[in-house]
Amino acid sequence: MLSRGELVEIGDGFRIPELLASTGARLREVGTTNRTSLRDYAEAIGPDTGFVLKVHPSNFCVTGFTSAVSVAELAQLDAPLVVDIGSGLLAPHPVLPDEPDATTTLRDGANLVTASGDKLLGGPQAGLLFGDAELIERLRRHPAARALRVDKLTLAALEATVAGPPPPVAQALAADVTQRTRAERLAEQLPGAEAVDCVAAVGGGGAPGVRLPSAGLSLPESYAAKLRTGSPPIVGRVEGGRCLLDLRTVAPEEDDLLLAAVRACSS
Repeated sequence: MLSRGELVEIGDGFRIPELLASTGARLREVGTTNRTSLRDYAEAIGPDTGFVLKVHPSNFCVTGFTSAVSVAELAQLDAPLVVDIGSGLLAPHPVLPDEPDATTTLRDGANLVTASGDKLLGGPQAGLLFGDAELIERLRRHPAARALRVDKLTLAALEATVAGPPPPVAQALAADVTQRTRAERLAEQLPGAEAVDCVAAVGGGGAPGVRLPSAGLSLPESYAAKLRTGSPPIVGRVEGGRCLLDLRTVAPEEDDLLLAAVRACSS
């Protein structure tokens, strides 16, 4: 059972209704595209209901006259609850307060949570399962589980993501009050450069519509192509006839490398 507002399509044309149909499941749609109530679910549940599915739309957002049912409310229904949080946050993030995370979703009563290993988690591309031990064990013993399981390299990369130093995605999300200071220091060393405030978008199938304050270097527009074809390549964005390098995605230890690359454009 799934709200009509959560019949999403993810990358490469994979659609939730077609994915469920391929397993032999029968999909029961409830509610409307923009509004679904707890009553819609309750009235549709019957003896043949396998589970209630809630899918977070992690690559688009719907605004206006909308209403959705929370995980805590769905957990009160007489059916197992499976929640796809999409982007892979393991715990609440202060910069992304509206993005669901695995810890909170389980605490609110979900029986099973599915998520991505990449995107906001910043690890390898993989599918993650959290939830009731009995359900996880049933899935582990499914005949298809062995064919779908990840290899040792993916497991090693996932372990490094959660147990090692913060991955680049986590570093980029971290609020950093020194970005403007860094931009000013770099601009002083580069003719034609200017330190500017800018806005960064999360993108990448995570936190749609969320924009983060940042600072960066504004350079002549002609630098954009030169930086992309340099060594190492540096990808900026063109805004208002200028090439913008957003420092939210540049680690402080990479500043000297960035300086050298920009200087090479003017030589």
